[in-house]
Amino acid sequence: MGGSNGRTPKARALGRALAEARNERGLTQRQLAERIGASHGTLARWETGDRTPDPTNVAQILTALEVNGRRYEELLSMARGAGDRRWLAVSMPELRTQLSALVDAEASAVAITDVAPLLIPGLLQSSSYTREIMVAASVPADEVNTRVALRMGRKDVIMRRDEPVRYLALIGEAALRNVLGVPALMVDQLRLVLELSNRPNIDVRVVPLRSGWNPALEGPFLLIESEGEQCIVHLENRRSALVFHEEEDVEAYRQAVGYVAAVAMAREETREFISGVIEELGRMA
Repeated sequence: MGGSNGRTPKARALGRALAEARNERGLTQRQLAERIGASHGTLARWETGDRTPDPTNVAQILTALEVNGRRYEELLSMARGAGDRRWLAVSMPELRTQLSALVDAEASAVAITDVAPLLIPGLLQSSSYTREIMVAASVPADEVNTRVALRMGRKDVIMRRDEPVRYLALIGEAALRNVLGVPALMVDQLRLVLELSNRPNIDVRVVPLRSGWNPALEGPFLLIESEGEQCIVHLENRRSALVFHEEEDVEAYRQAVGYVAAVAMAREETREFISGVIEELGRMA
């Protein structure tokens, strides 16, 4: 059977999707392997992402599982380029799959760094702030509640009692001063940031407008570091999202984090600064 080595984020996501389809049919790995003429070990490695199946292998699996229609096309499309060094998602189905992979990576991470120059980062957002973003961005009304719930659910990685992720948020001053909705909404949001910054695993730093050039000005990014898994970098814009996992690419963003952190306020200075912005916004409310 075909396939290539390479435990890429996209290959792991494809493997999870294939395993889900197999489980829905009530088949074991061994039973499916027999149906497609593959070894049990090969199929197991495809499902874990330790090996990347060729599109022909994926088509064979999906046919054996009687998967058809849009789901067939989406999974077959994922198989193309699953072993590439970068994962660019453009279509809505692949964006959803990539988001699912991102959530899984966050759940198993030991450290997450969020560089957010213009908006409060997702893991620190209140539901009202998230909803305001979704509505302003013209997210379909029937999807807003689901997307807000998903973002709120992602907070568990920094809030859980057992081994919460170490989280560093480098937030641009502009993100604090950009009033989404009414001033009262921003006051509540910034109070939540202050509350969360009291947790020992959460380090919030403000990057002041006066700090001059730094890599945060190139745009937001998320660095997710794990033990025993590849570290990844996630970048997102209005129409697409990109994941890096090659060490050379990840290291470039680690260095960028260092540059941004060097010009950011210290932890206590940040808390005082946010408190001052809350007072200013309170006078506007």
